Amino acid sequence: MTTPQALIIGASRGIGLGLATTLAERGWQVTATTRGATPHTDANIAWLTLDINRQQQRDELAEALAGRQFDTIFINAGVFGPAAQDLTQTSDDELAALFLSNAISPVRCATQLLPLVKEQSGIMALMSSDLASLNENPHATYPLYSASKAALNMLARGLLPEAQSQGKTLLCVHPGWVQTDMGGAEATLTIAQSVNGIADRLQEWQGKSGHHYIDWEGSERRW
Repeated sequence: MTTPQALIIGASRGIGLGLATTLAERGWQVTATTRGATPHTDANIAWLTLDINRQQQRDELAEALAGRQFDTIFINAGVFGPAAQDLTQTSDDELAALFLSNAISPVRCATQLLPLVKEQSGIMALMSSDLASLNENPHATYPLYSASKAALNMLARGLLPEAQSQGKTLLCVHPGWVQTDMGGAEATLTIAQSVNGIADRLQEWQGKSGHHYIDWEGSERRW
């Protein structure tokens, strides 16, 4: 049996680091990216440098990985955005930065890396949120962050024709409410609980094709 290969984009801390570490501990060969210093972990992970918002660095990453084939590529990079979460209190520059980091750059990165996903069985996953859904978030909690993740979901849908033609699966993943810097100490899930669920899903959804919006437990969310 061949060793499964994973690429985690945005693994310097939190869920990204937890997922990279968990997959490595499960026997995957893991490559992961960070913007700055390599984070401390005992897991065997190959680290590369990437600021997802810099086109040149995305190009360099794609070139460095040319010829590789991954069972899973997981685009985790993202930010919460302006603390106010209110259009009337947020500048155009702040909004542009939020949507660049949470929607535009992740999908541009996914577009460049999609050829590196294995045909017929591979997964391209992007970190979303159930807050992105009008159905799951009817009261528009954190509207700016939620809107940026809704944009991510829609832009990811644009990858479907190419992915579908090659039997690749697209996932937009809600990790749950997790105890990270973004989620806060009162969140209901530990990082370990979330990433172990996500890791299970990355095996469960292999070969299913299509574009799916799921949570860490495998339940499908309403768009």
